Amino acid sequence: MKRIGLFGGTFDPVHLAHVALAREALTALALDELRWIPAGQPWQKARQLAAPQHREAMVRLAIEGEPRFTLDRSELKRQGPSYTLDTVRELQAKEPGNEWFLILGQDQYAGLHTWRDWRELLGRVTLAIANRPGVTPEPHPDVRKVEHQMVPLPMMDISSTAIRAHVARGEGVTDLVPPAVARYIDQNDLYRGTPRS
Repeated sequence: MKRIGLFGGTFDPVHLAHVALAREALTALALDELRWIPAGQPWQKARQLAAPQHREAMVRLAIEGEPRFTLDRSELKRQGPSYTLDTVRELQAKEPGNEWFLILGQDQYAGLHTWRDWRELLGRVTLAIANRPGVTPEPHPDVRKVEHQMVPLPMMDISSTAIRAHVARGEGVTDLVPPAVARYIDQNDLYRGTPRS
């Protein structure tokens, strides 16, 4: 039986706080593997995302050098909106017997009760909640009742939204994203123009 962490998101772009959280999760949860799962079409995101191939490429660059990090393309390949439960069901059907940990930020945790079939999701995984700087949302009372593990996240106040805004203003982001990701953003002219929300 393997202990596998699932770390999903738009990763638009992936940044140093994502990488720090993933490394912390490897240790804190004694994971054999951590799967990065870029969302295909996130159902709760209204804004236009960078093309899936760019977000996938940036994650690949960010996770190089850590053999326990792998990229999972489940949601990029799936048609229609990306629902975490669909991904978890698919992985558990393919790999029965493993122990699954779903890694979430506190902001995602606070809104978990709005996710599709979230009660089934909580029955299938162990939640690992990252403490994000300056964010102290209260989960829905039903969610709070479910046992979960807490993963401490180093206090890095970095967001993809801020990074996109920096790039749009022509500012450097080498202190916010892995060096290879900064080069990729520049070479592919991502996030130029008006800052997106």
